[in-house]
Amino acid sequence: MAGFGAPFRNSDHVVSKLTNEDAFELVERHGANASPLGRAMLTVRAGDRSYPEMGVGPVAESKDLRWQQLTSGRFPERKGEAVVDLWDAQNWDVAVGDRIRIGERATAADFTVVGIVRAPSPVAQASVYVTWPQLMRWADDPSLGIYTVTVRGAVGPVPETAKVQTPEQEIAARTAQLQNGVDTWSLLLLLFAGIAVFVSILVIANTFSILLAQRMRDFALLRCVGATRRQVVSSVRREAAVVGLLSSLAGVLVGAGLGYGLIALIKTLSPITPIAAPAPPAPWLLGGLAIGLTATLVAAWLPIRRVVRVSPLAALRPDTATDPRTATGRARLVLGVFMLIAGLVLLASAMAWHSTVLMLAGGGSLFTGVLLFGPVLIPRLLEITGTRLGTIGRLATKNAVRNPRRTATTAASLLVGITLITAVLTGVAITSEALNERLDGQHPIDAALVSTGKPFSADFLDKVRGTSGVDQAIAVDGAVATVSGLDKPIPVVTAPDAQRVAHDGGSFARVEPGVLRLDESAFRQLRLRAGDKVRVTVGDRRAVLQVSLATGWGLQAVVAPETLARLTDSAAPRAVWIRASADADSTRLVGELGDLAAAAGANVNDQLEARETENAPLMILTWAIVALLGFSVAIALVGIANTLGLSVLERVREHALLRALGLTRRQLRRMLAAEAVLLSLVAAVLGTVIGIGFAWVGYETFVKQALDNATMQVPWPLLAVVVLVAALAGLLASVLPARRAVRVTPAAGLSFE
Repeated sequence: MAGFGAPFRNSDHVVSKLTNEDAFELVERHGANASPLGRAMLTVRAGDRSYPEMGVGPVAESKDLRWQQLTSGRFPERKGEAVVDLWDAQNWDVAVGDRIRIGERATAADFTVVGIVRAPSPVAQASVYVTWPQLMRWADDPSLGIYTVTVRGAVGPVPETAKVQTPEQEIAARTAQLQNGVDTWSLLLLLFAGIAVFVSILVIANTFSILLAQRMRDFALLRCVGATRRQVVSSVRREAAVVGLLSSLAGVLVGAGLGYGLIALIKTLSPITPIAAPAPPAPWLLGGLAIGLTATLVAAWLPIRRVVRVSPLAALRPDTATDPRTATGRARLVLGVFMLIAGLVLLASAMAWHSTVLMLAGGGSLFTGVLLFGPVLIPRLLEITGTRLGTIGRLATKNAVRNPRRTATTAASLLVGITLITAVLTGVAITSEALNERLDGQHPIDAALVSTGKPFSADFLDKVRGTSGVDQAIAVDGAVATVSGLDKPIPVVTAPDAQRVAHDGGSFARVEPGVLRLDESAFRQLRLRAGDKVRVTVGDRRAVLQVSLATGWGLQAVVAPETLARLTDSAAPRAVWIRASADADSTRLVGELGDLAAAAGANVNDQLEARETENAPLMILTWAIVALLGFSVAIALVGIANTLGLSVLERVREHALLRALGLTRRQLRRMLAAEAVLLSLVAAVLGTVIGIGFAWVGYETFVKQALDNATMQVPWPLLAVVVLVAALAGLLASVLPARRAVRVTPAAGLSFE
């Protein structure tokens, strides 16, 4: 609601698909409880310069429904007052207190600028905003279009063709339009949340498994002195419930604090990004608390069952690890094979039927199968890797693979974390690339200077190219023409070399002969549809052309070179198309281009503001993804440090024996560090492979349906950094356990119980 949905904020309903007459009636009926969204394209004169076809929009009567953000001054309240958009104010060199003239001839009126505003949403952006009664001065102007009205309270009767939605529904519908009707980002974040809960359950289960295994003798003694199986289970479950409740409560409080802190951080790092702090979402916070408690109890269920199924006498004997040669090990392998096959089948079905539910089920099943294979797979990969790292590496490998279950448990949390990071990074790369390509198609050029008077001279093009922030600029030849349905002449141009400046490679300017391509947003008042016919006249030549609609280059019609040759023999530069450099100050650039255009009697069509505004939600979501990836890394670090530390406690006697046989403290530290790094690298590489596979399934399942221009993108440099960070994380995770291990003397370690 702070950005894209700002025009709908504080309203109860959004009524769209209205005609001007219906919109006028709705606004008059609701008065201050209605906010019309739209604009008229009028001439604005500021100082001694005139700017044709500038958007003039309404300001809501109610302060609660005003969506423009004041940067200085105040909103208009009476006749003869207006506010100007920040970009245009800098372009026109206008400040609070200056006078501007809007309109021409009989409908012209003078206004005092009482405020400068920033429009955070592209939905109804305009250059100047006036009160609704003043906008009605141009009610009969063919360029005025009011297609949407937000209403506070009951809407009442509306035409059958109108569409009534809540603000949330309207925002979801408009954002989904960019993705072919699919809310890709919500699905991506939902996927992250589901996997994050799954990761947490695994980490908690691993911790309980090791802790309860260390306390097996304690439980056996309790059983021997009279405690029943039910009493032991009940005590452990109460312990798990207390841990789950306290940690979930802490997680909710810390998570809410981090959430609001991230909002403040984004505002600090990117002040122009529209983002606001919502009220504390009590249902979601309570849901998080419930999920944390439930996840803890679910994770503790299997370790607790394992405790009570062991008889007291068996528990008093030394523990033997599960390996594939035992009945339990063989059962794990069989179950793992079943889960792998089921996961592959479900993922194939998800891709065939484009089902997100099947994708999640298949991913969980496949990954569970990989984890069940852990005691076989992880030791084999460690042996392949570790035996090539010298004596310490071989010793670390032998020590790690001696207990396959413990090794697999230690690697599991990082494996899950890296899989999650890889899948999300790849998904973000695919989606961001596709959305940026879609933006490139919607705004192929950054700015255009257009003249319906004298053609541009060669030295004018040099001045544009010399402007700070301009990367490329080309002169576009054309002629001034009249088009049936338009009351003003416009340039008809052709640009065979548009690829030099166009973000879409110039495809928007490649037009078939006999076709007139119009910018749909600039010529909205024509109410034309693709395929309609219009008559185009240049001098005494005429042609009937078929309309093609696109968007992103302003008040010029684009035709093929052959079509322009039919209309005129004296084409001249009528437009200059500009591509801004990546580090350009957009507001300053548009202002300087406006000065050049005013001196040449031309007009500026600015696409930079719309592009930056539409890109703002993507920026916010990218920040959110980066934050979530940081949390997933933290989950992985906690998991590997926790399990490695607990496994060191399990191996006190082993380390003491190695020390007694001559291993120095330094060598013991190096061995534990090598073991941790090996585990981290194997888990990271395996997780990267699985994560890319999951991302490919997600791409085939729903991303391609949402963004038909999406292609599979694997961010190899980022994934290489993730693997390196995982190795360093493993090394860091070994520091404290290694310190604890070397501080135990061989004699004390050998007598450890």
